[in-house]
Amino acid sequence: MHNILIKKITIGPFLVNCYLLGCEITKELAVIDPGSEVDQIWKKIENSGYSMKYIINTHGHPDHIGGNAELKEKSGAKIIAHPDDASLMTTRDTLLFSLLPEAQPSPPPDEFINEGDTIKLGKINIEVIHTPGHTPGGVCLLVQDLLFTGDTLFFDGIGRTDFPGGDYSQLITSIRKKIFILDDHLRILPGHGDESTLGREKRENPFVREDR
Repeated sequence: MHNILIKKITIGPFLVNCYLLGCEITKELAVIDPGSEVDQIWKKIENSGYSMKYIINTHGHPDHIGGNAELKEKSGAKIIAHPDDASLMTTRDTLLFSLLPEAQPSPPPDEFINEGDTIKLGKINIEVIHTPGHTPGGVCLLVQDLLFTGDTLFFDGIGRTDFPGGDYSQLITSIRKKIFILDDHLRILPGHGDESTLGREKRENPFVREDR
């Protein structure tokens, strides 16, 4: 891993992993999935000495986007997400918002990302992999030897598919056809829980291991 700052902040009642990702050369910073507790996130950003450029959402559920509006107001950063989750992010009238009444809908994304796109963060390339199934617009983000998987793939688990827009077979296909083709040594940085490696999940994850 070269020229990268990475910090994890676990936030909110659903214990979302929010990540600060920065380029150590240019001091540009992206925040991945600021679901809540923006004051805590903002304090980490200010203490880092980095300049915030992007808010990147791996998907549109409120536990991952609930801090977008406040953080954008503080920072002026651009919100980046997949177009298939735009309405999910910006509309309060969803089941998950009823479970998280304090979460605020997001402003509309400033930029859309799609399969195969690259987000430039200073000298860092963030490669976008569209992995629908947990939500229609779910994405994973590949940065050197790091793979931010949002709620697509966890340590010994996968994202739920029983919320509106979820599709179990689509999620399994996304993982097997788009994620499991990548290198085993990649570090998995998920949206909830502990980190893993891709090789471990291929061997051990009971939902998608290679011998199933």
